[in-house]
Amino acid sequence: MHIFAAMSYLSYIIWNASPEIFGIGTFSLRWYGLLFASGFLISQQILYYVYRKEGKNEKDIDVLTVYMVIATILGARLGHVFFYEPDKYLADPIKILKIWEGGLASHGAAIAILLAIWIYSKYNFVKGKFIKTIKPGQNFFQVVDRIVIVVALTGALIRMGNFFNSEIIGLPSSKGQGVVFAHVLTDFLKADEQNIASVSYAQTGEDPSEIGTVPLKILIDFYPDNNKTEADYQHYVDTRVFNLLANNPYVREHFHQSGFLTYDLAQNEDGSYSAIIRTYGVARHPAQLYEAISCVILFLILFAVWWKKQLHTPQGLLLGIFLIVCFGMRFVFEFLKENQVAFEDSMQYNMGQLLSIPLVLLGIYFTFRALTKKET
Repeated sequence: MHIFAAMSYLSYIIWNASPEIFGIGTFSLRWYGLLFASGFLISQQILYYVYRKEGKNEKDIDVLTVYMVIATILGARLGHVFFYEPDKYLADPIKILKIWEGGLASHGAAIAILLAIWIYSKYNFVKGKFIKTIKPGQNFFQVVDRIVIVVALTGALIRMGNFFNSEIIGLPSSKGQGVVFAHVLTDFLKADEQNIASVSYAQTGEDPSEIGTVPLKILIDFYPDNNKTEADYQHYVDTRVFNLLANNPYVREHFHQSGFLTYDLAQNEDGSYSAIIRTYGVARHPAQLYEAISCVILFLILFAVWWKKQLHTPQGLLLGIFLIVCFGMRFVFEFLKENQVAFEDSMQYNMGQLLSIPLVLLGIYFTFRALTKKET
């Protein structure tokens, strides 16, 4: 194999994994939901360990987990509603409740979590009422410093869920290196033609043709259908598949000006047909993975700082580090990501970056405060 062809195989991957793990009737278990829930379950076990090491009541973690789950879901949802698409949701408020349709913002979650921890540290919820109380060893900074350790890990798992969903994608890479998010096209094809049994993809070994564009093959297997002829399948590929490729931002036919696709159509032994289409995919930055990896590194840093000092960790230090690193990296990664909503296209810095700036500044303040404040 030519050395440049071999390099092209190593430079990008084709991502066609289904967001669903399995489905039974109308119910389906999705990777995003599993990873989201796993984040809280794993975080709870880590917090149990932290509280045991510090001699605190582990039962408080159960209450904290409830606060965290509610704050994360409500904050992330309302953050997306008001920061990104207020007109859409205020025109039809019932859509705010349809979280399963997507639309969560990490900045909203961060604000809500800070508020929830403040409430937790100041009050007990007893018989439907919030009663002001003092919790030894659990003031706002003592609690939030432990919480941000596991929030970083949960953030990594949520971004992995975004990767499985093929959402929050990056811009096309400069040299055809990255990920081709092909499952979006797979969904379009299967929804459009019920006779399609499977859709798969493969690299061709050819060099990228232009920035972010890589050659690939699409294999479409049709179910046997005695009512359809070879001409019917040719017509479907020449028209519907052609149009989908010409207008799809992930896998597309760049040379559709010629008016036809390059493909082979063959009949299988069972009478079914298969089409192999030669086209192009758009290799993009896997921005979700960049953020996931940075969150794992942040988790390790925070845990290491806590491990060294534990009860004597300067109050607010871990919160400050978390805000600086998490949202500082978020600001940087936004340069490699597609804008989430149309109005961001006219902005020098998108909404995610603008919302990150005050959180980074707040992190600098908390870190400086923690390192300069004398222990009492």
